[in-house]
Amino acid sequence: MNEDQNTIDRRTSRRRTGRKAGRTVLAGVALAGLGLVWAGPAQAGQNTAKATPTCKESAFKATFGRQLAGGMNHQGVVINLRNLSGRTCVVRGYPGLGLENASHRAIKTRVTWGDTWYAKDPGKKTISLRDGQSVEAVVAWTHANTGTSGAVHASYLEITPPAATTHKTLAFKQWVDHGDLSVTALARHVDIND
Repeated sequence: MNEDQNTIDRRTSRRRTGRKAGRTVLAGVALAGLGLVWAGPAQAGQNTAKATPTCKESAFKATFGRQLAGGMNHQGVVINLRNLSGRTCVVRGYPGLGLENASHRAIKTRVTWGDTWYAKDPGKKTISLRDGQSVEAVVAWTHANTGTSGAVHASYLEITPPAATTHKTLAFKQWVDHGDLSVTALARHVDIND
């Protein structure tokens, strides 16, 4: 009986040791798993580059570039937005436009995005601008004759960068039929149809 009892005790002891070893392995795996989960975000944060911020209105200096004249009462201008923020930012899409009178009151303006009389639309692209770099767009409109019915006399042009809620204002003494403007997407360079 003693031998049987010893055999039973050894088997039980092995089972208990096996269970303890199993529990230890499981606990080690669980701790390792927790360690990986806990360390995971720290590693991910170290490996992930910060997203480049969207350019704000305050980052830009707005200017007019080339003046465009054409037949059939068409007129246009290239607008430039230069990043002077001191850091890199991104821009994508079309500038918002609005006309103002001499008192800086808004004039009803309708803007069409896409091709213009002067240029094919380059399409929306995300553009990364380092400090000092610029983008441009082509703005076009028609002007029949001074004082023609439906023509508005603008004194200023509002230019709102994509994703911005405030605008830049440039002097813009132009007659614009019905307040209708067309504009291309912003690009590093827009080819003009000559």
